Amino acid sequence: MEQYKKEFIEFMVDSNVLKFGTFTLKSGRKSPFFMNAGAYVTGSQLRKLGEYYAKAIHDNYGTDFDVLFGPAYKGIPLAVATTMAFSSLYGKDIRYCSNRKEVKDHGDVGILLGSGLNDGDRVVIIEDVTTSGKSIEETFPILKEQANVDVVGLMVSLNRQERGKTQKNALAEIREVYGIETGAIVTMEEVVEHLYNRNYNGRVLIDDTMKESIEAYYAQYGAK
Repeated sequence: MEQYKKEFIEFMVDSNVLKFGTFTLKSGRKSPFFMNAGAYVTGSQLRKLGEYYAKAIHDNYGTDFDVLFGPAYKGIPLAVATTMAFSSLYGKDIRYCSNRKEVKDHGDVGILLGSGLNDGDRVVIIEDVTTSGKSIEETFPILKEQANVDVVGLMVSLNRQERGKTQKNALAEIREVYGIETGAIVTMEEVVEHLYNRNYNGRVLIDDTMKESIEAYYAQYGAK
């Protein structure tokens, strides 16, 4: 596992973004872990988060793209932080673009924030986590209505590796339906691998009992 992935897992824990226990998800599933990207709230956290995203995007897509699109609302700070980090780390200016929930009819009019979109632009979509693919269903029409863009791929922070609408995980479903590449900074499998029976800051976050709970969860909800 790459060093930045190990650091990112610990960063999620330190930021109270990734927690272990018993949680009821929006889907009604009882999960032994929970991720809340809304817990990234400080400047230093966003700077580091942008760097982790930039490294993962570079690993998956290189520098051959023009625009980083962050769907409203959580995707907006992700796109901004990551374009800044990408410029600093790799010396290439990527434009950021996001959508508004409502079209603005005065001043900076339209549905887009940041850069406009041009025919031929190569676009990477950035999100926190994808469980159902609903956000991509909303995002694709917005992108295609603005210009004849080429959507290169999607990058999320954590691949939960659970079933989406089918027996496949949400990222695999998106890849199949839209024909784009998908990636994550880390997978839940990598999280377990890194934290299992490891003393981190005086705590063992994934001991034998927690590991059994996670395995039982995936036995019921894991992607095939």
